Amino acid sequence: MPKSKVRKKSAYTPPQGTLQSGTASARAVQPSPRWYAPLMVALMLLGLLWIVVFYVAGESIPFMSGLNAWNFAIGFGLMVAGLVMSMRWR
Repeated sequence: MPKSKVRKKSAYTPPQGTLQSGTASARAVQPSPRWYAPLMVALMLLGLLWIVVFYVAGESIPFMSGLNAWNFAIGFGLMVAGLVMSMRWR
């Protein structure tokens, strides 16, 4: 059986008008501040801790028993905020 011919791909060239090095519109990516990573981790852990405390002792804590199912929204909201921060971390 004959071997098939291998097609060569042309080199990629970006279209005109895209960001190129040396242009004024190119934005340098700045690293995150030092407090960003600890806050990100703290939000995720605080959300986890909120849900665990609600499961373990939610009935005996007055303000948690009043919130009922909103405790899940608070806990998961804190964790999602930390997760969103982790996507923006540099």
